[in-house]
Amino acid sequence: MVRFDNVGMRYGSGPEVLRDISFELDPGSFHFLTGASGAGKSTLLRLLYLAQRPTRGLITLFDKDLATLPRDEFPALRRRIGVVFQDFRLIQHLSALDNVALPLKVAGARDDQIREHVRELLGWVGLAEHVDAKPATLSGGQQQRVAIARAVIGRPALLLADEPTGNVDERIAIRLLYLFEELNKMGTTIVVATHNERLISRFDHPALHLDRGELVVRQPARTAAS
Repeated sequence: MVRFDNVGMRYGSGPEVLRDISFELDPGSFHFLTGASGAGKSTLLRLLYLAQRPTRGLITLFDKDLATLPRDEFPALRRRIGVVFQDFRLIQHLSALDNVALPLKVAGARDDQIREHVRELLGWVGLAEHVDAKPATLSGGQQQRVAIARAVIGRPALLLADEPTGNVDERIAIRLLYLFEELNKMGTTIVVATHNERLISRFDHPALHLDRGELVVRQPARTAAS
């Protein structure tokens, strides 16, 4: 699904934000992405969803070498990736329902299918009473849940979530992680960036841990102890 070989990343002439990053993600795997603020988590995610190219090293995504992939093939790859951004990126003049429906409309789904699936998912994330609400009328936590619903509605092959539980309480955070787990059981590869160690400890998934631009893979505590 994903392979990084000695990837380095710097912005302009500054120091490397990521250094010699090598790892593989198998199809259907679930990883947390951890590290202190400034460790490079968002940069790594940007490389994964093709918003940046590495300064050096090789990235393979869906068995395609990104260094040699023609630019006109990038949009097809991006459509297989769902992303939950920290700043939500909702379209302000659209309702919650229409924001979430966008990936299905792009994919050509029927209107009746769209409304049924979108309403069901918005209900699951606790927004059944807000399907017609515009983003400006929703709290930060509610907007985050709309953004998550939009990212998962099309069942992407790869889901990347940047601090998806940062604006919700612990009860909703756990519920959202369970939603990601259900998507994972259906075959989606998941990467969730978070600094919430207490939340991570409740789930039995390994972590890609960044420390000053370098990466180590940490096994979950229960697995490591067995």
